[in-house]
Amino acid sequence: MSDNTITRFAPSPTGWIHVGNLRTALMNYLIARKAGGTFILRIDDTDPNRSKEEYVDGIKRDLDWLGLHWDRVERQSLRLEKYEEAAQKLREMDRFYEAFETPTELDLKRKKQLNMGKPPVYDRAALKLDAAERDALRAERGPGVWRFKLLQERIVWDDGILGDVSIDGASVSDPVLIRGDGQILYTLASVVDDTEMGVTHVVRGSDHVTNTGTQIQIMQALGGTVPQFAHHSLLTGPQGEALSKRLGTLALKDLREAGIAPQALLSLMSRLGSSDPVELRTDMQTLIDGFDISRFGSAPTKFDAEDLKPLTAHYLQTLDLEDVAEDIRALGVPDDQAARFWSVTRENITTLHDLEGWWKMFTQGAEPVIDDEDREFIAQAMALLPEGAFTDETWSTWTAQVKEQTGRKGKSLFMPLRKALTGQAHGPEMATLMPLLQVVKARR
Repeated sequence: MSDNTITRFAPSPTGWIHVGNLRTALMNYLIARKAGGTFILRIDDTDPNRSKEEYVDGIKRDLDWLGLHWDRVERQSLRLEKYEEAAQKLREMDRFYEAFETPTELDLKRKKQLNMGKPPVYDRAALKLDAAERDALRAERGPGVWRFKLLQERIVWDDGILGDVSIDGASVSDPVLIRGDGQILYTLASVVDDTEMGVTHVVRGSDHVTNTGTQIQIMQALGGTVPQFAHHSLLTGPQGEALSKRLGTLALKDLREAGIAPQALLSLMSRLGSSDPVELRTDMQTLIDGFDISRFGSAPTKFDAEDLKPLTAHYLQTLDLEDVAEDIRALGVPDDQAARFWSVTRENITTLHDLEGWWKMFTQGAEPVIDDEDREFIAQAMALLPEGAFTDETWSTWTAQVKEQTGRKGKSLFMPLRKALTGQAHGPEMATLMPLLQVVKARR
């Protein structure tokens, strides 16, 4: 690859992008950046009824949050004339024809072919129509769809992930490139854009393999250069279930709102399905330098959103106070307590959202957890709490006095006190935590 490398991410603005879309975007981004090339954000908005500007804004916001900055934006809705020119060129080459079958008629044809043990491929009946028959059908049914006439020969390419791929053109239906209502479909628009924009590498999901075969023939018919294709595996849920049923909860905006760190998401998605281990990477350049498309496999890849939580927690532990100062200040933590607050909590949170719970515990108190056998002990201990503000020495001084008065020591001394003060059996060192507690004396 060289600085002439050009990749693209071409989402449809018909919904929020999710982890499956991210996998495609990230791989194309990393290829371009590793080569010092160009990464294009191409909005596939040729469907005016389903495309919404709020989704375009959402796509940009999600990519920007992740640091996947594009070099330029293209809108397919502004390039319709280019697609019409390509369609006319295909007509003049006798590689484009109008077909008038209804969905019901096509379904009956497919069922008949399957019953006969044949592949359900469009039978090209429309090619046998003469001009008068086409005019009659157009008058009766309105404009037909436009199909690309495939050459019925093998289509082969060296896939960046799958290796050698071969598809028999005779086993694939001539693809519809323009609908009856005139809408240009992705297959044609993508070919024209990839050709004119000089796209050199295309990474997308393995569900596009057959589509790639047809697009290669369209590119060749239009005189374009075929890019290097790579088809990554599809994601499944943690138990191997279809992820499509859960994508509504895996939109990037939902993960962001849940507090998942972008570095955690990028670290996981840049390695998931490859032979490389998933490790937290806190800077983009490290991800770029370590990316190798050939190390990814073709088998379905399990994705578990829970894996993002320990990566996020690990990332938060690497942050300094200045990195989270605004988040801490927003909770109402005084500036003179911010450093201690972050020091106490940073290794005891999964996301930054957890900070609110800690601050509430310090300022409003936690629900104490007191076992029945410890009630009298806790009452005695609370009565021994020193007066005045708590300091770094309060815990050791207080527990030494409680030990002397009650005779308890070790775990039977410290654990009941921790649970009574924090409501938790585990957490930060109590000595560093005590100065932040502001309501504990009310329990005496």
